[in-house]
Amino acid sequence: MKDVVIIGGGIIGCSIAYELSHYEGSVVLVEKNSDIADEVSMANSAIVHAGYDPEDGTLKAKLNVRGAQLMKQWCAELEEEYQTCGAFVAACGEGEELLLHRLYERALRRNVKVQLLDKEAAIKLEPNLSDQVTMVMNVPDTAVITPWNFALSALETAVVNGCQVYLNSPVTAIQKLSKGYAVQAGKQRIEARYVINAAGLYSDQIDQMATGIKHFTIQARKGEYFVLAKDARNFISRVIYPVPGPKGKGVLAVPTVHGNILIGPNRNDTDREDHATDAEGLAMVRSQITHTMKNVPMQETIRTFSGLRPAGNHGDFYIREEVESAGFINVGCIDSPGIASAPAIGEYVRQLIEKKHPLKRKTHYKKCKPLVRMADLSMTDKQSMIKQDPRYGHIVCRCEKISEGEIIAAIQRPIPAKTIKAIKKRIRPGMGRCQGGFCEPLVTDILSKTMNVDMCDICYDQPETKMFVGHTKEEQL
Repeated sequence: MKDVVIIGGGIIGCSIAYELSHYEGSVVLVEKNSDIADEVSMANSAIVHAGYDPEDGTLKAKLNVRGAQLMKQWCAELEEEYQTCGAFVAACGEGEELLLHRLYERALRRNVKVQLLDKEAAIKLEPNLSDQVTMVMNVPDTAVITPWNFALSALETAVVNGCQVYLNSPVTAIQKLSKGYAVQAGKQRIEARYVINAAGLYSDQIDQMATGIKHFTIQARKGEYFVLAKDARNFISRVIYPVPGPKGKGVLAVPTVHGNILIGPNRNDTDREDHATDAEGLAMVRSQITHTMKNVPMQETIRTFSGLRPAGNHGDFYIREEVESAGFINVGCIDSPGIASAPAIGEYVRQLIEKKHPLKRKTHYKKCKPLVRMADLSMTDKQSMIKQDPRYGHIVCRCEKISEGEIIAAIQRPIPAKTIKAIKKRIRPGMGRCQGGFCEPLVTDILSKTMNVDMCDICYDQPETKMFVGHTKEEQL
């Protein structure tokens, strides 16, 4: 019997696995998709919110502040990108200024570093603020990360320290045993003393499957975004928020760690499988961003996307061991600020387990060496890498300057990249201006040769997304 099985391989499940991997015990993580961090963690604003926004007295407030503190430390440990860019919360007019002052007082109570600036001072720092802006709250410790890479690094490090991972393993049954639970995940039957439900959009279904009770409900909430090319990087230097309203934080302008700009999101309740964008929703994003920004370089748009958030019916994170189902820990309703809170959620869940079962911290802990990123190396280091392996000198993705050697290294990781999307997430071929128009066939060929499988068996993402239907002159197309 295992000690812990974690259901869900998003940033929350991976953070829990990483935290527990520092302690003695057997941990298994199961994920229904073909790769880690493939849903909520893949499509979001990627912001480490500082912690002033959640309502007082909520678990969100507690874990956001703690998580923002831990995130920088964890990113350093994992050698993951963490960019402290800062943020402005921009108020337009007296009504919003009143709300801004309330946020300011809340931030001070939580020891979040903030400063109020008048319009003149704010525009000197961000010239593209709209003419309607009258005051801003400067939040200098706001940061951005790449959430899916953070999740992957956390879980790969957990794997080299003993954690097991099963992909393509949807949970179909959970049975209560005399001691612990039996979880049927794909072809795997896993018995464990603790089950941690970190299933994101489907966490309410896993909860009911295990306990027979609906402790909370999840509503999928969709947000749509524009991605601007790196040529637009000078448009802003920090995150620009509007003053939050009843429907959340509003439409933001966000610099990414890779030099792109995100514009979005809007907010619409939808079903759990709706990942589409539509003209009406995107038009709303374009319209609302002008409340806080001007001169928005929308002509630099290279793609649009949508992301889903698992909004709960409690208005707060729902994290607890269920009294009537001992050993079953729900980690549900993790919407914003879930990314910022992820390390603290991992810590919080570990503390829940320790209330009944003291854990012994490992004396020896292994690091997982990060992927080499040729674009970030000095010329001398690039030449050294190419001398060791000439494939690092063969550029496959011209937009992002990604080499064949980097792609092969991603395929050979502790959690191997086996699809086009998995490669794209780890090292970015296809994320540049041409969006894979040049490099995607080359990546497919490298996957085929490295894994020794037919090109017709290579998928974009899930098993049903084959890149090719057959070989020319051999199939009836």
